[in-house]
Amino acid sequence: MGARKRIKAEQLKEANKTKAYARLRNVPTSPRKMRLVVDMIRGKEVNLALDILKFSTKEPAKKVEKLLLSAIANWKEKNEGVRLEDAELYVKEIYVDSARILKRLRPAPQGRAHRIRKRSNHVTILVDSKDSNLNQEN
Repeated sequence: MGARKRIKAEQLKEANKTKAYARLRNVPTSPRKMRLVVDMIRGKEVNLALDILKFSTKEPAKKVEKLLLSAIANWKEKNEGVRLEDAELYVKEIYVDSARILKRLRPAPQGRAHRIRKRSNHVTILVDSKDSNLNQEN
């Protein structure tokens, strides 16, 4: 029983070697605005995604671009000796989760107060090699 688990663990480790991820936490942008940027690059090849983010006029694009570069660097760290061009990296998964909400009060007419919700988010990106998917299917 122990040998079977060890073999399965080694296979999982090999499968995860081609994947790399990065997380960006507590970004002071609303999740809705961040999702507009994230949706532009989901499933795209890494170089194309970087170009899209670089020339995007949206403010969160700069932070997502930096996060994507971090994920690429993490992939390089896992796969030493493999050229980035040969691997054909692409954005496999990218998603935005809501983070903490800062609640503030804004003065309103007749002595009232309106609550302002300052939202923030977490972004997670998973970069994978297209070559690994072909090898796993065979």
